[in-house]
Amino acid sequence: MSASYDTIGINYSDLRKPDSRIETAIGRALGSAKTVLNVGAGAGSYEPADRQVTAIEPSAEMIRQRGASAATAIQGYAEDLPFDDNAFDASMAVLTVHHWTDQRKGLEEMRRVTRGPVVVLTFDPSHRGFWLADYIPQLVTLDEAQMPRMTDYEAWLGPVEIAPVPIPHDCTDGFLCAYWRRPAAYLDPRVRAAMSSFWAIGDVSEGLRKLARDLDTGVWAERYADLLTLDECDFGYRLVTTK
Repeated sequence: MSASYDTIGINYSDLRKPDSRIETAIGRALGSAKTVLNVGAGAGSYEPADRQVTAIEPSAEMIRQRGASAATAIQGYAEDLPFDDNAFDASMAVLTVHHWTDQRKGLEEMRRVTRGPVVVLTFDPSHRGFWLADYIPQLVTLDEAQMPRMTDYEAWLGPVEIAPVPIPHDCTDGFLCAYWRRPAAYLDPRVRAAMSSFWAIGDVSEGLRKLARDLDTGVWAERYADLLTLDECDFGYRLVTTK
């Protein structure tokens, strides 16, 4: 996946700014940990500034985009963490597990090197309800193929707590469902370029044409009017934390 993100990652840090509300949830899950390993760390989103963070990331492009204040990143893979057993108080992985070649091995490696909580922000592939799938149904097929099931986490990590992460309507982190109340954003190729799902699916022009038409005619606003009254909504994002 390193080579892919060397391409996908262009301008990634500009479009994928951490959302403070999601950041708070992750920080709470990390508990009192003083040393934290961030696996699949990318450009450094959600790394706690008040703790000692070690980052590991396969893509050189993503490492290049890390800010001056971000933790120094090691280029490497979740499936082969170059650390001793129980080396960290806690570990975290944010919207990255679905990119790993061997998800079970990567999560078992996180468990091996962590003496405290393992915290994973991910997506439940059984969840339904994101309106964009009405236009681009390939999104559902992709998630079912690449996302671990919620039961996998307990099988691979041991007992876990799974909590929904509602997405605010003005979410600053431009992942797939971030613009659920700002539908026109999905028509912007620059916005889509920061979402790995669109790179994986390929041509979505037919669905985008239908979306553009429905926005112009008011069909979208009428069909999804209930969403326009919400400040946040559950679209299947989950915070998995070991007990």
